[in-house]
Amino acid sequence: MITGQCECRKVRFEIHGEINDYSHCHCSQCRRMHGAAFATFGGVKKRDFKFISGADEITHYASSDDHDRLFCRACGSNILVDLGAEPDARYVAMGVIDGNPELPEGYHIFVGSKAPWYAFDNPGEQFHTAPEE
Repeated sequence: MITGQCECRKVRFEIHGEINDYSHCHCSQCRRMHGAAFATFGGVKKRDFKFISGADEITHYASSDDHDRLFCRACGSNILVDLGAEPDARYVAMGVIDGNPELPEGYHIFVGSKAPWYAFDNPGEQFHTAPEE
């Protein structure tokens, strides 16, 4: 089992499954939302993800027609992104996951809009936009 929590610890969750996707997103939305050069996400099956406390502290932001971002209304921690095109998946912000879970090989997306001041020193396949399905 994988666990996680927001900074103020009001929102806590469990993942009863594995992280099956591991990506670093360099799009301008993720950079602004996370205040960093990129945002790192672990993809999990939606049915494996469960809030164990603080579900009432979650608020949503539709950053596009297809992206619903969930974060803690108390501390602002980014919790996850739900994609309309992938209704059976959740993309959990790795920064709120506890410990050191096993991860598949990572990759970078939207490197075409990466921060100009960031230099790659992180291995992994790179995609100018989204990877081809």
